[in-house]
Amino acid sequence: MSAGRLQRLLAPRSIALIGGTWADAAQAASTVIGYTGELWRVHPTRASSAAQRYYRSVDELPAAPDAAFVAAPNREVPAIAAALARRGAGGFVCFAAGFSETGTEEGERLTSELLAAAGELPFFGPNCYGLVNFLDGAALWPDQLVGGRRERGVALICQSGTVALNLLFNDRSLPIASVLTVGNQTRLAAEDLIEHLCADERVTAVGLYLEGVKDVPRFAQAVAHARLARKPIALVKTGRTAASTEAARTHTGALAGADNVFDAFCAQAGVARCESLASLCETLKLLHVGGPLPGRRILAMGASGGDTAMAADAARNLSIEFPPFDPNDAAQLRALLSARVHISNPFDFHTHVWFDYPRQRAMFSIAQRAGFDLVAFLLDCPPAAADDAAYVRAIEEFAAALPGASSRAAVISSLPESLGSAAREKCFGWGVVPLQGQREALEAIDLAAKVGEAWSQGAPLELQRPKAAAGTAQSLSEPEAKEALARHGVIVPRARVVSVADAAAAAAAIGFPVVIKAAGAALEHKSDIGGVVLNVRTVAEAASAARRLAALSPTLLIEEMVADGVAEILVGLRVDPQFGLLLVLGAGGVLTELLRDSVTLLPPFTAAGIAAALGRLRSAALLAGFRGRPAADVPALIETALACTRYAATNLERFVELDLNPVIVRPRGRGAVAVDALIRLA
Repeated sequence: MSAGRLQRLLAPRSIALIGGTWADAAQAASTVIGYTGELWRVHPTRASSAAQRYYRSVDELPAAPDAAFVAAPNREVPAIAAALARRGAGGFVCFAAGFSETGTEEGERLTSELLAAAGELPFFGPNCYGLVNFLDGAALWPDQLVGGRRERGVALICQSGTVALNLLFNDRSLPIASVLTVGNQTRLAAEDLIEHLCADERVTAVGLYLEGVKDVPRFAQAVAHARLARKPIALVKTGRTAASTEAARTHTGALAGADNVFDAFCAQAGVARCESLASLCETLKLLHVGGPLPGRRILAMGASGGDTAMAADAARNLSIEFPPFDPNDAAQLRALLSARVHISNPFDFHTHVWFDYPRQRAMFSIAQRAGFDLVAFLLDCPPAAADDAAYVRAIEEFAAALPGASSRAAVISSLPESLGSAAREKCFGWGVVPLQGQREALEAIDLAAKVGEAWSQGAPLELQRPKAAAGTAQSLSEPEAKEALARHGVIVPRARVVSVADAAAAAAAIGFPVVIKAAGAALEHKSDIGGVVLNVRTVAEAASAARRLAALSPTLLIEEMVADGVAEILVGLRVDPQFGLLLVLGAGGVLTELLRDSVTLLPPFTAAGIAAALGRLRSAALLAGFRGRPAADVPALIETALACTRYAATNLERFVELDLNPVIVRPRGRGAVAVDALIRLA
């Protein structure tokens, strides 16, 4: 993609509007934004007038346009694209629909013709709304244009024109630098635009609305590029309820649905994945003013016990922390505010200093220098028609104490509408982030802290993808799978594969108690069909179990039984069709899918990363020693997971899936044993 051509398209000095009514709307948007370049209209039949000249075709234009807006019937678009390419245009917006998004043969044919006709020209769409550039004053936009020129701000990239409009209509003072809609992403995709925008010093952060990622490796590369350029990314992506087509095949597949993988990508790459457009706006505002947060230590303070109590409750499922004040800082606040005020976090400072502005500023100064990563002033203001002077003065004192402080600062209103636009703009001018809606604000703080954590700790992602798509897959037998994994360092039980007749003798040779399993390669979920007998303690029990299992398999697997397990953990790997190799860790055993307590990781796989992921499981308490039980051998579990990743990487071109469920983690110092194993290879 030519950076020069793309820059011409995004910041054009000449624009051709091709079409009728929708092109009229785009011309109106150019007027609203104050576009000062050349603007030419193209229509095959409209008559020219003294006020407006119409050219019959692209070939009649006086020069090659930097950008064109094409709102012609879809069947005419390929020829128009070819004409723009011949003239040496910078690029175009294809507003027309009826291309590949229809899923029809005709739509696919038109898309192929468009790509061929456009040559190397960059273009948005088809089926997209266009673009608005508030930095340079250009709009190829067929609708109302809300917003004004800016010197810096956040860039928005949307697959939906309606969502782009919704974001433009926000009443949250989101500082929007540009809005780019990509539609079908036939030529220009989100990843192309991210890399280009990161080179613009005026862009402070990037916001995305995505329905799908066109090219995952390129997208990952663009996200890494943004990270190096210190341009944080926040996004909303639909499809949280979509499951991978392979989800039901194994435990690992059931836990590693497509959306879980995208979540893992965002967490490791340092991308803030937001739940709603409201939280996207608040997160982008926070990222715009100062970038990601350096940590998750937050102070919430206000003059109401109700506000502070709600803040604590609203954050209960988030990872932000409300640590107590250092004793020295607490003593200073107590001396300033009197013993009537309880010094805690969240901090209700009552109304004792509401009109005592010197003391108010001193209180804010102590709070902002108390070692928190962010100090949030909880405050709702009256509407513009009422008297808000005292409220704005309190914000002003909060902001006046900020210069030289170690923390970032935000004002949070409980209700989105109770922090008016005038107060919000003053906050931005003072270096304070105005956050609207307590829940959305806390989500934004949580996400900004997670981005900061990923940027400071995690290594950049290194996607491991097979060079070719896997063919038909087949499963190794359990003994074959365990033997292969043992060569890479996975600890497995002592075992023998024998005939039904030799089962009792083999069990005695291994030593009771034992586990006896049907050993056929086709039996992937043996416990579901009664193919596993546990805790076999005598020769007679072994013979009886063997006779029952003979109906399932002529050969049996006899294994020592691990009886001192502290926890059962799932360790799985699979190849995601988009993101490649991924590791799944979770609560193991027969209740794996029911509990759905799991985490997903993408490479590079490291001991530190796996340890941190295990700590995020709800079942982590079992590993630490729960209710008097011994602590588990977590280092051995980590080594088991790493050994599995080595096996998968070694066999990447054939690898489909690996499922250890469970790995029995024994007491500290005694190891971890994979008692069941499934491997599927192409």
